[in-house]
Amino acid sequence: MIATPDRTPLPRNFFDRPVLEVAPDLLGRILVRSTPDGPISLRLTEVEAYDGPGDPGSHAYRGRTARNGVMFGPPGHVYVYFTYGMWHCMNLVCGPDGTASAVLLRAGEIVEGAELARKRRLSARSDKELAKGPARLATALGVDRALDGTDACATGETPLRILKGTPIPSDQVRNGPRTGVSGDGGNGDIHPWRYWIANDPTVSPYRAHVPRRRRS
Repeated sequence: MIATPDRTPLPRNFFDRPVLEVAPDLLGRILVRSTPDGPISLRLTEVEAYDGPGDPGSHAYRGRTARNGVMFGPPGHVYVYFTYGMWHCMNLVCGPDGTASAVLLRAGEIVEGAELARKRRLSARSDKELAKGPARLATALGVDRALDGTDACATGETPLRILKGTPIPSDQVRNGPRTGVSGDGGNGDIHPWRYWIANDPTVSPYRAHVPRRRRS
């Protein structure tokens, strides 16, 4: 018998921990996006950890900017960035105020409001693909830079909230190199900080980093 997911919101102290503890613990949790058309709920199945100024793969590696400022703020807030001139990606800030670590939400299963997500993801061939990848996840939920800085742990109304859901047993959690990050993968898997639920069909495919070619 499958347990009913716990609808209790995650408290702020859940996020006020090292990012490598928070990231795998987010698997199985429920992200709720409130919209004027109704809620969309997503069960997290894949995430990636980014460990602040000490992590070359992190947006905070070179310090604070207007773009990444939310990462340096209190834990439990949402950091949204725009990439490749066309996609948004969503992160949850972790650790003590000022540490600038965050977890990228890479993929999930839409468990409520699939009809709303389908309207945003017309190219999805099935519901398993609605949020299969970080840009698809943000698109399906209608997340953009307007939600950057949202407090997902607020006690009142908030457009984004994380619920306890059903945590995933450790023997069902897998980890490996982050997707498309320079230095990850290859010999040694320097930062095996991507975490996913084993055999879950909504997890995105791994892609190694491909260096950009310089124009001659």
